[in-house]
Amino acid sequence: MDEPYLQLKNLTKRFGNHVAIEDLSLGVERGSVLALLGPSGSGKTTTLRLLAGFETPDAGSIVVDGTDVTRLPPVSRRFGMVFQHYALFPHLTVEKNVSFGLTGRPPAERDKRVAEVLHMVDLAEFGAREVTALSGGQQQRVAVARALAPEPSILLLDEPLSNLDPGLRERTRAELRMALEDSGVTTVFVTHEQEEAFALGDQVAVIHQGALQQVGTAPELYEQPATEFVATFVGRASVMPGVMADEKTVTIANQIQWPAESLLSVNPGDDVRVVVRPEAFAFTSGTGLSGRVVDRRYTGARAYFQVETEVGTLEIEASVHATQVGDSVMLSASRTRVYRSEHD
Repeated sequence: MDEPYLQLKNLTKRFGNHVAIEDLSLGVERGSVLALLGPSGSGKTTTLRLLAGFETPDAGSIVVDGTDVTRLPPVSRRFGMVFQHYALFPHLTVEKNVSFGLTGRPPAERDKRVAEVLHMVDLAEFGAREVTALSGGQQQRVAVARALAPEPSILLLDEPLSNLDPGLRERTRAELRMALEDSGVTTVFVTHEQEEAFALGDQVAVIHQGALQQVGTAPELYEQPATEFVATFVGRASVMPGVMADEKTVTIANQIQWPAESLLSVNPGDDVRVVVRPEAFAFTSGTGLSGRVVDRRYTGARAYFQVETEVGTLEIEASVHATQVGDSVMLSASRTRVYRSEHD
């Protein structure tokens, strides 16, 4: 099997006594988009800075198309970088911003490349505009065009949509995805937004406390989370204690049994952590986990209900009129995932 175009091999980075990244390994296929997803302080930005050459790893290597670039300075890596705040030149036009990295090329070649990338990001008619006259989403695309202009081997983006309001962010996200597809450049971007990672990334790498938790597609991460952290960070979930009844069934509250899935070898009697998605719950008239509805969050056709039970407050997604705040209810679950308890 061919090696991935971009490889991060056992990367470790410390800042004093703090381990920012530890033994992190990832592969990115040529032309694909990898999202680094994690909360603040997880190590995702450090990983991006290691890729860019702004930081040097204490251990491990970075390989691009078979060439080790770990010790190369940023200028020698042929990587494009889009910073969180774009770093555009406000006194220059869109065209001059984009052409900034093409110094030394013949004018005709430079102008042709600028036109190509502006078309790629759907700004072909904006070349003569001052960047200060553009919207935030347009400025973001100018920054992408400038990074793409020198035809980088890798494109790096640091929280590329964080400065945009929600409505503009959604539209710009779609435009950015099309630009990346048109360019065919191998891309790594950092985000703490799950929706952004799912929309832009062919693969998503979830990082927590400097360690890689899981790499996969959006459906894989949501439906088959490898760790409790991934299960609770990616999407909504309720967590409660349980005891394995057998390899496919977990017991809740000493009596209620629900179907269970696990990546672990589990034995009857093992203490586990039970994770349930809101849509996997149902209100039932039969045997179930008893509770009381303490809150309802209306979202339109569906609602999220907070139900207080003896194993904690659980979140259930159901039809708007399924129940009311204050009602006593019974809960069943069609699917759960179990993870080892912390004391195991």
